[in-house]
Amino acid sequence: MTATMAPPQSELTFAKGKGTRKIKNSAATGLVWLAFGIALVPLIWLLYTVISKGYHAIVQTGWFTSDQAGISFSVKGGGVSAAIIGTAEQVALCTVISVPIAILVGVYLVEYGRGPFAKLTTFMVDILTGIPSIVAALFIYALFITTLGGDRAGWLVSLALVILMIPVIVRTTEEMLRLVPNELREASYALGIPKWRTIIKVVIPTAFTGLVTGVVLGIARVAGETAPLLILVGYSGNTNTDLFNNFQSSLPGFINNQAINLTPSGGGTGKVLDPETGQLVAGKAVNFAPDRLWGAALTLIIIVMALNLIARLIGRRNKIAN
Repeated sequence: MTATMAPPQSELTFAKGKGTRKIKNSAATGLVWLAFGIALVPLIWLLYTVISKGYHAIVQTGWFTSDQAGISFSVKGGGVSAAIIGTAEQVALCTVISVPIAILVGVYLVEYGRGPFAKLTTFMVDILTGIPSIVAALFIYALFITTLGGDRAGWLVSLALVILMIPVIVRTTEEMLRLVPNELREASYALGIPKWRTIIKVVIPTAFTGLVTGVVLGIARVAGETAPLLILVGYSGNTNTDLFNNFQSSLPGFINNQAINLTPSGGGTGKVLDPETGQLVAGKAVNFAPDRLWGAALTLIIIVMALNLIARLIGRRNKIAN
């Protein structure tokens, strides 16, 4: 008669532990999905609110081709052309200044950075990464307006945005350059090519699409900043393409200007222009500021979302990842 031997104690323990791990894994997965769902709720709510309230404004005739010159809160019409032009110019000047500086700093930290100066540079980049936009705006105001006696203008906004954009591009540049295989550098050195030429001809071209992705993300980061605009340049409903003189419109500034006209009574009472008949109507409250406010907010979201999508599409073509 053959006796049935019980499985070793270690196997029983292993089987029990396996079941416990499966339960823990399922619980953790469920918590992750729950957290994702909770985080998604305010995002969907925000998008629904902005789209539902701003859609009617952006589809009206002249929204993208006209400005707010001579248009008050009680007059229907006008558009965001001046705001888009102002935002584009301010961000463009910021990009022209930021990109060369940030990429050179990133190259230095990855390819040459050794010793205390490199550590100090990394520390300063870390500080700039977390600096609030209003602090950058106040610094530029104190330096160029209070100390040097300049006037508020769009180019000062660009300088404040430079402080915010540089650390984003530096960090992206560092990550992309570190992903370049060292074998490529060593092969170039073996052929007698100097280090600076290797960086220009081998390292940067290999990481180029990743660098472009970082630049686009940096642009998206600063395109919606409000504090520098409120402090460093006044709002103007007219189209002003001169960054160095007079007040200038922008999308965040446009939104803030329309928000000033929001009142509990919806614009107040008194003699206002009826948008349907064109006649002055006593006691009728008319206020088109809320529609323009939500329309500008939706326009800004579309621009920032488009920039992020472009960055992701460029990132998929990254030579390093492929």
